[in-house]
This record gives sequence, structure tokens and C-alpha cells, in this order.
Amino acid sequence: QVQLVESGGGLVQAGGSLRLSCAASGRAFSHYNMGWFRQAPGKEREFVAAVSWSAGTTYYADSVKGRFTISRDNAKNTVYLQMNSLKPEDTAVYSCAADLRFGRVVLTSSGYAYWGQGTQVTVSS
Repeated sequence: QVQLVESGGGLVQAGGSLRLSCAASGRAFSHYNMGWFRQAPGKEREFVAAVSWSAGTTYYADSVKGRFTISRDNAKNTVYLQMNSLKPEDTAVYSCAADLRFGRVVLTSSGYAYWGQGTQVTVSS
């Protein structure tokens, strides 16, 4: 079993920054590909960013490229999402997810078996 707990969400003005953290329990965290997804009210969940198990490869949605950075610290079993230059349209519940299959990084939510409870990010204009 894998448990994921997000933190770091909150209310920020447009142009501001937040850093989300996702702490994972369970063994072999260093073998998981990790992803961040978000869901705004009335919208479907969408991919934000993903990082390979080795942290050697990262992927971003076009809407956040150049503003968000995903990283991981395998010694701390934690993945991060640094969000800069936030916009009101970034407002959503952000969730981290783990893919335990030790293979290619997947950019769709169906590829992730374990999910955190989510953390709210609200960007005011």
C-alpha cells in the first residue's frame, strides 16, 4: 500500500508562488513515477506535471510550462511542485499520484493507481 499526503496549498495573489509537497509512505518510493494533477470546479481532472522514478525526466502541461517545476527527493520520499507566476486559472484542487509500474512515465490519470487527498490552491486576481 502507498499513502500520499499533499501539503502547501493556500490562497495567493496572481503572480505569486506556492510550493506543494507530497509525502509518500511505503517501500520503494524511488521506483515510483510521480505525477501532479489538478481539478477545477466543474472541470475534469487534468495533468499538470510528472517526474520519472530517477528524476531524470520531467513532463509538463503546456499551460504550466515555464512556470511550474516538479522535483523529487527520494531520500525524503517526497515530490514537490514549485508554482511560480500563478494565474487565477491555476485555481484548483491539486493532487499527487503514484505509478508503481516502474516503467515509462504516463501523462494520464488512468495510469496512476494511488492518489492523495488533494490540496486547494486559490489564486486571486
